[in-house]
Amino acid sequence: MSSLNLSYIIEITRRDFAERFAGSVFGSLWAIIWPMVNLFIYIVIFGKVMGARLPGTSDMNAYGVYLATGLIPWTAFAATINRCTSVFLEKKHIITKVNTSFLSLLLYINLSESITYIISMVVFFVILAFQGHEFNRLLWIVPFLYYLQQLMALGIGLFGAVLNVFIRDVREITGVILHLWFWFTPIVYTRDILPGIVQKLVAWNPAYIIIESYHRIFVLNASPPFKSLVILTVITHLILFCSFLMLRYLEKDIRDFL
Repeated sequence: MSSLNLSYIIEITRRDFAERFAGSVFGSLWAIIWPMVNLFIYIVIFGKVMGARLPGTSDMNAYGVYLATGLIPWTAFAATINRCTSVFLEKKHIITKVNTSFLSLLLYINLSESITYIISMVVFFVILAFQGHEFNRLLWIVPFLYYLQQLMALGIGLFGAVLNVFIRDVREITGVILHLWFWFTPIVYTRDILPGIVQKLVAWNPAYIIIESYHRIFVLNASPPFKSLVILTVITHLILFCSFLMLRYLEKDIRDFL
């Protein structure tokens, strides 16, 4: 397997941003404008204009913050999986001409989505600060939550990327699964509104454990479920390890098939 090249990963990440906003007047500023627009909708429109409320609290901003702290990490998580799944086919012209590391292609996507996530979170923090939000002392856990979710996305995305080379329907199947997964995760609603049996099933949802941790830190000022996070960390590393082994075993076949 080809070795990782950090400078190459940074270069294709830069190109990814350049191509994303190519031809626009504002260029990369759109990476800041879009998070501002989305957060305005979540916090101001849903919270203050539409009057959406979070059960158990009278804070007008609570639901908007609840929504934002779920959607920002989910967007990075889902986009990473979705883009990783199709990256080998999309970068076929590079793979067939240059001895490119497959992992480099997945890591640049992770890095690109990480930059978008960081920009969104910075804008989010600024908005909360202006509103006088009381930040939880457990904010130091947020980087770990992001590391965990992106590591899981990398493992799942790598698995999907390998399968997608041989079975082209995998990309569409991944999109369907992510759509269903989103609605099975309490992001736009709270877990309490679900029937008892569904609540028990949701507790086994890996995305729920991560999103619930964000919600507890930003909305409820409470500690995340540390025991569940430890178990999820072990499972996530196992997923990535198994996906990596599959890639190593099938790498020659992937190159030949492409």
